[in-house]
Amino acid sequence: MIKEFRNFIAKGNVMDLAVGIIIGAAFTAIVQSLVHDLINPVIGLILGGIDFTSMYIVLSGDVPPGSSLEIARESGAAVFAYGAFLTAVINFLIIAWVVFLLVKAVNRIKDAAVEKGEPVPAAPKGPTQEQLLTDIRDLLKTRGV
Repeated sequence: MIKEFRNFIAKGNVMDLAVGIIIGAAFTAIVQSLVHDLINPVIGLILGGIDFTSMYIVLSGDVPPGSSLEIARESGAAVFAYGAFLTAVINFLIIAWVVFLLVKAVNRIKDAAVEKGEPVPAAPKGPTQEQLLTDIRDLLKTRGV
């Protein structure tokens, strides 16, 4: 089982996925900083100096006026945190836009390679149906089934 796990981890797709997740996590931190530190203050300035991320409406419970969203939530009040939701939407749109631009750039590079006549590497072919059935048969034989 350890050998199978090692072979699984050694496959290129798993490593590519791991690198993508790590880069995605780092990129998310950058986007959150962009939204919280640059975009939200501009929106707050437009809205008259209001902190955009802590905009909420108390639905039920006692919350002192002017309290932060965290204090309102800690007091057990039901809050409608539309500012936090809008911040998440802005984060999503920025991330989606950057991913779109990255995919567009990669496609442009691939198209340029095809136009120059460079061979595009083909995806590795998997085993045939017969090979898979033979492997299954051999495994069943070794297990005594």
